[in-house]
Parts: sequence; C-alpha cells; structure tokens
Amino acid sequence: MPRYLGEPVQMSKQKTAAIVLAAGLGTRMKSVLPKVMHPVAGRPMVSHLLSTLFKLDLEKIVVVVGPDMADLEAAVAPFATAVQYERLGTGDAVKTGMDALNKDGPAFTGNVLVVYGDSPLITEQTLNAMLEARQPIEGGFAPTVVVLGFMPDDPGAYGRLVVDEEDGDLVAIVEADDASPEELDIGLCNSGVMCFDGAFLPSLLERLSNDNAKGEYYLTDCVGLAREDGFNCAVVEGDEEELIGVNSRIELALVETIAQDRLREKAMKGGATLVDPSTVYFSFDTKIGKDVVIEPNVFFGPGVSVGGGAHIKAFCHLEGAHIADKAVIGPFARL
Repeated sequence: MPRYLGEPVQMSKQKTAAIVLAAGLGTRMKSVLPKVMHPVAGRPMVSHLLSTLFKLDLEKIVVVVGPDMADLEAAVAPFATAVQYERLGTGDAVKTGMDALNKDGPAFTGNVLVVYGDSPLITEQTLNAMLEARQPIEGGFAPTVVVLGFMPDDPGAYGRLVVDEEDGDLVAIVEADDASPEELDIGLCNSGVMCFDGAFLPSLLERLSNDNAKGEYYLTDCVGLAREDGFNCAVVEGDEEELIGVNSRIELALVETIAQDRLREKAMKGGATLVDPSTVYFSFDTKIGKDVVIEPNVFFGPGVSVGGGAHIKAFCHLEGAHIADKAVIGPFARL
C-alpha cells in the first residue's frame, strides 16, 4: 500500500533542492498576469509555495519561468530563476530547472522536489513525507522516484497511479485517455508533485520522448524509465485539498476560500474571537493578539497587527495599520 501522511515522518538528512514550475501562461485565467502571480490572501500564490519550501531548509530553489516574465522573476527573488523558452511539457521544464541547478558547481545528487507554482496550499508536512519516502525501507534501496498521489471524489481526467498490491511500489502512471477500464477504476491519482534522486534525474530526463499527441516531454514518463532500469518507485498519499492547482478564476476563488478558512482557524486557536468567522478576511501576514474580538464583515489587507484585547467592530477595512492593545475600532472604520 502507499505511504500515508498519518504515519510519523522526519525531515530527510540528505541535501534537497526544489524546482518550482511556474512558466504557465494560464490562458483560462483570461489575464495578462502570469498565472502564479494571482494573489491568494494578499500575496501571489507562488509566494505561498516558496514560503512553505523555505521552511524545509533546502540547499537551493530554482523557479522555472517563461520568457518575458520580469515581474514574476522579481517577485520570487532572491530565489534563482531559469527561463523555459519553449513550453515543451513538464519534462522539458524540469530539465531547464536541472540545468540551472547544476550550472555553478558539481552535479546535484541529493533529493530534487518538483512542485507547481499554481498549487499554493501544499503543506510542509506533505513535502516532508515525500522526502522521508526517499529513504531506504527495511535495509533496501531508496526509491528513485516518489510521486504524491491523492484520492479525489471524482478521478475524472487525472492520471492513475498503478501500485503493486504486494510491495506497494509504484508500477506506472497511466493517463486517463490511455487507461484501460480496469485502470480507470483506480482511485489513486497523480498530483504531479514528485521527488527524485538527483543523481539519476538528468539521465531520465535525457531519455524522455515527445512522441505523443501533444508533442511534449512528460515528466511522468520518468517512472517507467526508472523501472526499466531496475529502480523502484514509491507513492505518498496526500490530501486532495492541498493539491488543488489553479487554472481558472473559479479555482482561484476555491483556493482563496480554503486559505481563509486556515487563517480563521489559526486566529481562533491563537485566542481571538470571530463572531462570524466566514465574513472575516485575513491577509497572509495579519497578526492577531489574544482576546481580540472581531465582529462580522471585517477585511484585513496586508501589514496589519492587532494588539491583545482589541475590539474590531463590524464593517471595518484595515491595511498597513497597527491596532494598539485594548483599542476599540469602528464600526465602519477604514484605517
């Protein structure tokens, strides 16, 4: 069976780098803004992902961008960027990232996480579980490829993860269009997030073929290539909610809702009272003290801190402001 996030996990001791795929235009967003630059809770969604990666104490992070994305390059600084000039698929994008990763020194041979800039909700715990899965099991060899799977209510067009029932190894990733009726019955699906042995990743990437309907290099084909070489692959199962990729304004709104629910829960667990939580909107950096009371329909823009015991009455809009301890604000205040 796949490894689950409920199992205890510890951070891998091996050096790790991350390649963030962020070159997509996001045509379904109907916007001139690069897809990953659309904000969630007051900052670009790619910045949420980078903040999570930063907690892992990685050796290096490379963000793969498209041409003419100067604003995106500035937003992800000081992390390194690599330009994918032709959008030839995920395999080509990761190759671009690996070339940048290995540019200024010896070839990187640690863990290589591949994550997506349009998936801002993935957590540190999930990424740590993938790194832990790259460790040898019961004295055996470490998996060369680890794939993050999930169990959606409707598998639909997701690629299916075929797992060996006896040893739990990942056998193949089968795209829905190519799947047999039996494979379509598999509930475990591919999120796209993967972790590789960096010593073998370049050779896998070099052997990818674009002999397919889209003429693209698919990163998922690395699983089959690794198994052809006699290496084993593994699956870690994650939470569907964490793995939502934003490809439309509708999905952006869904991710915003989830992010706000997380922020509301954090505020209440920290000692604040939210009279009507669903009507309070936080920014990623909102700081709320203990015994704060927040009435309905309050919006926090970036840069707000609220001191202990403060009372924010209904219909207030706050940004770039500090509210002192025990202050009473509003109703209908704009600061």
